[in-house]
Amino acid sequence: MQIYVVQPGDTVDTIAENTGVSADQITQDNQITYPYELAVGQALLITDGERNPSRSISAGGYAYPFISPWVLEQTLPYLSELPVFSYGFTSYGALLAPNWDDEWMIAAARQQGVQPILTLTPFGEDGNFNNNLITSVVNNPAYTENLIQNLLTVMREKGYQGVDIDFEYILASDRDAFTEFVRQVAETMRANGYHTSVALAPKTSADQQGLLYEGKDYGALGAVADHVLLMTYEWGYTYGPPMAVAPINQVRRVVEYALTEIPAEKIDLGIPNYGYDWPLPYERGVTKATTIGNVEAVRIAIARGAAIQFDGLAQSPYFHYVAQETGVEHEVWFEDVRSLQAKFNLIKEFGLRGCGYWQIMKWFKANWLLLADNFYVFKG
Repeated sequence: MQIYVVQPGDTVDTIAENTGVSADQITQDNQITYPYELAVGQALLITDGERNPSRSISAGGYAYPFISPWVLEQTLPYLSELPVFSYGFTSYGALLAPNWDDEWMIAAARQQGVQPILTLTPFGEDGNFNNNLITSVVNNPAYTENLIQNLLTVMREKGYQGVDIDFEYILASDRDAFTEFVRQVAETMRANGYHTSVALAPKTSADQQGLLYEGKDYGALGAVADHVLLMTYEWGYTYGPPMAVAPINQVRRVVEYALTEIPAEKIDLGIPNYGYDWPLPYERGVTKATTIGNVEAVRIAIARGAAIQFDGLAQSPYFHYVAQETGVEHEVWFEDVRSLQAKFNLIKEFGLRGCGYWQIMKWFKANWLLLADNFYVFKG
């Protein structure tokens, strides 16, 4: 495979002629639709045809139960785990199921040899995040046991094969109690043939300040869980200033710190499968970015006549455009095969266990082809 960056005057046909790969192959692999327009600066994955991957690293992707069945079907061959988002719980440890049926996803995953994973998040009965639920459950042995037994019951009944604990904004005062909670979950799951992972906010030091970080002890959690996911994304986020979602220089800092606390074979690197579109000028507390897919981002650039740039430090693509309807300038950051290759290189450099995507709701074919080319043993 190779990555080709579109130059002024390029067409799909001229790129096909110069690379020796058919125009049909290029359009299919890069989800280029009629009339087959390109953006200057757009990164294309040039492949020599479809391959049937056999997984050689762990690859997971969070998905809501309302994911398109077609998107899930296309994605599952590239996954080893499917974390279903998300189960919540009450302050006394009752388990709350998602608002949509998840059993069809479990069946689809198991049919393709992918492990369905129950994702546990502190969502309350109102469907909103509530860290008071964490405090209540992890500090009360009876509530902890109640939640663990409820998890076991659902996993047995529905066919889940593991649990992912995705707790955020844990209070610093709950740090050790949370670690003990994860230990108890993990030991119980192992005794029943299941595994346990925990999602970690992207810390760069043990004493990092902030509500996202203080409640998670990397070393202790890495020791008690079977594996962890570094949530290495959201530097650029909905209410923040325009910037790369997962700048590789910042991602590297998180990985380097994590490796001082957790063995590489237990670490999955988080990868975003989305971008953001910010209206300008950015005003803190007022400006709100729109979440967009990576394929959608390129189509916006094409429609607006914008040239795509690439930030060398962040290893991420971006562009600006002016909305003709409003006259407002916009700044867009997203992921492409260049930024993804930078992340895959980091996984290989440090010998990490694998990767986990937030999230797989939008189909980005070039990503999966590139992942397979980097890590998978091909069957033919």
